[in-house]
Amino acid sequence: MEEQKDIRMVPKATTKRIPLYFRYLKTLHEAGVKRIKSNEFSKMIQIPSATIRRDFSHFGELGRSGYGYDVPYLIEVFSDILKTDIEKRIALVGAGNLGKALIKNNFRRDTNLNIVAAFDTNPELIGEKINGIIVKNMSELKSIVKKEGITTVIMTVPSSKAQQVIDQVVDAGVTAILNFAPKRLKVPSHVQVQYIDLTTELQTLIYYDENYNHANVDLI
Repeated sequence: MEEQKDIRMVPKATTKRIPLYFRYLKTLHEAGVKRIKSNEFSKMIQIPSATIRRDFSHFGELGRSGYGYDVPYLIEVFSDILKTDIEKRIALVGAGNLGKALIKNNFRRDTNLNIVAAFDTNPELIGEKINGIIVKNMSELKSIVKKEGITTVIMTVPSSKAQQVIDQVVDAGVTAILNFAPKRLKVPSHVQVQYIDLTTELQTLIYYDENYNHANVDLI
């Protein structure tokens, strides 16, 4: 594989689309598709072909004019970028309904992503076994994070408790956090936080549907 550009130099909008590209490329590969053009891929994933070509260009000459892109090669490139050959051991904090659903699913289509521990402060949830994982008390977070080699946490706690919880998570040595509470939180500069705000995402979707439904708009 040819040398690729430092991922840190790639625009954040592009890096956010890489997992999406990778997931659909794997679907194509499973269906026996060996080659695809950007306009065909565009129709499949609903991203403008110009955006796809621009994104791909950040990682070298991945395709050829008139030929398109070699699907197995793209999978190899993006797999290397996403380090899918390395297991990412994940802890979930907040074992309510959403947390339980995430544990039960546990990234079935991505074998390198693995929720290995769950935590809560609710006595009624502590000790409950979900998909083979026993919910532990938050007081055990630091020791289990160290023991299990966990660097990533998914937080599904109420916004009112999010700052207190994320302080504990950071203190435990976690540097990557996916937070399902929309409230922006204070963390050290070396800690990366991704926010999932379902209300905002849904409102944005409805807005574009009502105002740009028939326009060629790059929504991502």
